[in-house]
Amino acid sequence: MLQQLARLLILILIWASVSRAEVLVDFQVAEPPPVPQDTQQCTIQILERTFGSSYGDPEIVQYTPPTDCGPVGSWAGITLNFTVTSNGTQYDRLGIFTFQNVEIWRTSTPEPTPDGIIWTYIKDATRYLPLFSKAGTFILELDNILEEGLTGQYASTLHATFYASSAQHPPAPRADVIIPVTTLANNTGDEASVPPIFSLNVTVPQNAVQIYAELYASGNGDEEFWYFNTANEYLYDLPAGITYGNGPFREVRMLVDGQVAGVAFPYAVIFTGGIVPSAWQPITSYGALDLPTYFIDLTPFVPVLADGQAHNISIDVVSAETNHTINPNWYVSGNLQVITDSSSKPTTGKILVYDVQPYAETTTTGSVGANGDVNVTVSASRKILIESEIISGSGEYTYVVWTQNLEYSNTQYYLDNYNVQNVVQTASGSFASTHNGVLSLNDQFSYPLDINFTVLNSEGTIWDAVIDHSYDRTQLPSPFILGSTITEHQVAYGLFVETSSGNYGNGTSNNTFNYADLNGNTYYRNVNAAYENITYDSIGGTLAASNSFAFPSFNSFAQFVMAKPRLPGGRQTGL
Repeated sequence: MLQQLARLLILILIWASVSRAEVLVDFQVAEPPPVPQDTQQCTIQILERTFGSSYGDPEIVQYTPPTDCGPVGSWAGITLNFTVTSNGTQYDRLGIFTFQNVEIWRTSTPEPTPDGIIWTYIKDATRYLPLFSKAGTFILELDNILEEGLTGQYASTLHATFYASSAQHPPAPRADVIIPVTTLANNTGDEASVPPIFSLNVTVPQNAVQIYAELYASGNGDEEFWYFNTANEYLYDLPAGITYGNGPFREVRMLVDGQVAGVAFPYAVIFTGGIVPSAWQPITSYGALDLPTYFIDLTPFVPVLADGQAHNISIDVVSAETNHTINPNWYVSGNLQVITDSSSKPTTGKILVYDVQPYAETTTTGSVGANGDVNVTVSASRKILIESEIISGSGEYTYVVWTQNLEYSNTQYYLDNYNVQNVVQTASGSFASTHNGVLSLNDQFSYPLDINFTVLNSEGTIWDAVIDHSYDRTQLPSPFILGSTITEHQVAYGLFVETSSGNYGNGTSNNTFNYADLNGNTYYRNVNAAYENITYDSIGGTLAASNSFAFPSFNSFAQFVMAKPRLPGGRQTGL
């Protein structure tokens, strides 16, 4: 009770303070793209649009590659600069960038304030260089709705910068072909909604010798807080409206002609309207502005895919339940980055070892206390081993070994008459691919997540949450991405109040971020925020000069006025 009174006292102090009148600068902690700064640069505007009543009305533009930064396609790097302003009250909205029918960026919007917000995110798009080397259709799908109580529009501009190659900065490595694994829609974003499983027939060049798949996946709707969903075995020990079923474990799978080729245990991205929105301003959750993607080596399937025939590539998301069912819905897409042989003769070979189960091994345990407290633990493990031999048309022999070893655990606690809901989750593992014994793709990751969500009054209109999560990942994802190590740790706290006259809250955030890559680039940032104020910000490393944004600090407390938040399990508040 004393803890609850202390929290309410903080809220009273916030309400009694003077609100900030400056535009709030929102940002996600991330490294500046490791592209050359001491070379010729050419910047073009790709699109400009204010997304108001834009549901089902994406921005569709035609792109033409620039010719004033050296020969088209010879660039040393490409970046995308997305800058957005908004004011009023609005939900966060998902943004899907599609180019040449390939999804190249998945983002979301911070929620605006009445005084206004602005954010800029610069994304490294170098791996999509083959797409930018030819004219085509560029689409931004950002579905927004204006209605009573939701007034915020998103005024958006997107620029692309091309970095000329030189003797010091040679052309970036590139795939010969990028094949979309998407809906191939030309009038909206190309992401697919699953379930059910999404499938597409694709034809791969017959002289393909390497294929690397990239997966995009994020939970939405009843799956936005998938890590809070409880196992069906214990669902009816809890009151309705506390959580969804089908459990918390999610595995994103890519299949070739019905055979599992690779999987991902996804990172839990929390959007800025999620759980306790006041925790995510001005610093968003990690990944909210640039959702992580996952890389699979499909090279072991080259002997199958390079036969000149169409083959089925499928993406789905499955659970640990007996029937592997999930709730609606996840948005997924993929692309295949293909390297071809110098010879036009067909590639041959065969799969020698295929040791892959259709689904991960899982266990579920739990208990129900005499006082009604419930705890449930779901664990999973996954092993994949595929070995192939490949003979190119020019006669080169390659022995490919592709392995995945993944572990997962999620424990949920429902306490104090279900007013306290805790999740402790870990997902970790390694991907590794060798070609003739040489490491070609490597991904070692750990995504710990600890959330303590507490309802503070009997009406259910005041709550807080502490979110402690990390993104630790070392990648050499494919020949087209610079290998790097990222360690990001964020602890965010937010207090939220719903009233008949509006929604209010405030929060704090502590972020420790470190980046290093195989080219010797480094970047670190330690930044704290409290009540919308940046209280500490230390930036360094060789890439620090590329981070040209200044984040102001303010002396007074500030309060938010926000849209109705989304809570785990569809939990409804008292208003």
